[in-house]
Amino acid sequence: MNALTEDELIIALEKALPEIAEEHQAAANPWNPHDWVPWESGRNFAFLGGDDWDPSQASLSDEARAAVLALLLTKDNLPSYHRVLAIHFPAFSDWRQLVGVWTAEDNRHAIVLRDYLVVTRAIDPVDAEERRRIHVTAGYRQHTEDVTTIGPLDVLALMAVHENQCVAFIEKLSAATTDDSFKQILAKIAGDDAVQAKTFAAFLNAGLVADQEGTVRALDRALTDIEPIGSDVVDFDDERALIAGYEDDSTRAAIAATLVEQLKLANVHELTDDAEAARQRILTMAGVAG
Repeated sequence: MNALTEDELIIALEKALPEIAEEHQAAANPWNPHDWVPWESGRNFAFLGGDDWDPSQASLSDEARAAVLALLLTKDNLPSYHRVLAIHFPAFSDWRQLVGVWTAEDNRHAIVLRDYLVVTRAIDPVDAEERRRIHVTAGYRQHTEDVTTIGPLDVLALMAVHENQCVAFIEKLSAATTDDSFKQILAKIAGDDAVQAKTFAAFLNAGLVADQEGTVRALDRALTDIEPIGSDVVDFDDERALIAGYEDDSTRAAIAATLVEQLKLANVHELTDDAEAARQRILTMAGVAG
């Protein structure tokens, strides 16, 4: 059987849009970022007659500060992830149900994190803003050579892995803080990410129907190429050292196991040799017998 062209693959995946969009809407839990910020803790900075941030005001441990910066900058980089998705799934088409809704939901994560951190003066707001400007300018996969080899299934696999990765990272970050307000914010973000991870996995299931081998290979590449959150932030070596234990082989194994179960990869058969080798790598990573 000849492999589908990219256009044919997009059309095949598009057939699953209505059902997956409905499932996502049913699972999603709408919330407002402003509801979760302790505004009574805020006060003006020097520009409006108040006082600028001072290191004595920092309320997070060095570890938690490093972790929340890594997460915040990742969430700040939403425009880059949006563009990578829109390469194959343009938001002005029927794919708005994937790209548009995901973008709208994910956008509130950076909003609520930054509002909380600035209002509570938990970290240096000037440093966070400077890092945001640099990181978003650099972007994620924003060079031609970074995206020319990424097909539609690669994008879906990358996002499925990324959202699961964020859930695991947030769990570690939540354990590193004692502030109940912050923990609640992190729980809301992780809840979104978990739903989004299942949505992208649902599209990968549609991919298995349309192009079984291509989907298995794409997931294998996404899991092989996974990089720790914060790994692409410049001048972040000290912070990365503090959160080095947040992601390791066990993290990757847990993500792989989740996707193996959701895609029922243990039951996928009749693959060519290279696709079967990719499936076996995924199963081995997940600790599942093939």
